[in-house]
Amino acid sequence: MADVQTPLPVKLFIGMLTSLPELAPKVEAELTSLYGSVDSRSGPALFDLTHYYDRSMGSPIYRFFFSFAKLIDPSSIAAIKLQTNELESIFASRYSNPVRPINLDPGYLEQSKIVLASTKNFFHRILIAQGIYAEVTLHFQGGRWRFFPWTFPDYKTRSYLEFFTSLRSIYRSQLNEMGVRIRQTPKRRS
Repeated sequence: MADVQTPLPVKLFIGMLTSLPELAPKVEAELTSLYGSVDSRSGPALFDLTHYYDRSMGSPIYRFFFSFAKLIDPSSIAAIKLQTNELESIFASRYSNPVRPINLDPGYLEQSKIVLASTKNFFHRILIAQGIYAEVTLHFQGGRWRFFPWTFPDYKTRSYLEFFTSLRSIYRSQLNEMGVRIRQTPKRRS
């Protein structure tokens, strides 16, 4: 019988979509009050690979990312998704135009993958708690991020991959400071 192992803490990040980029500092302040200081951010980046959100959010839409200095237990991602949904509702009550002023997508990064939380079920997502599902959307192998057939198109862009590579370096440094032995990822032969 295999022993159950305690997972390493992971790096929380939250992606935000909005057609009101001036809300970013206000959203960041709310997120900081919940999850502690932001240690890395990106955006605004034009979110134009799909028009899925245009009707509810307006356009153009911009993507921001915020990552947090404090590492989290990966099992807390469902509760975090519920909190960010509540924060979306609060902002919707404050700003009536557009109908959905912000969309918050929490996820976490560990050395080998990026996991996103969602309220939507699909074949590649697993229910983790309270109606929240999780999916591995990118994995790190051979020195670079790799995609799955379900990886969102924007998560395949160079700017996102560069952000996540930088975030991975920060995370690995944090693990090193905790005394966790960092295994080098072997380069994949071409």
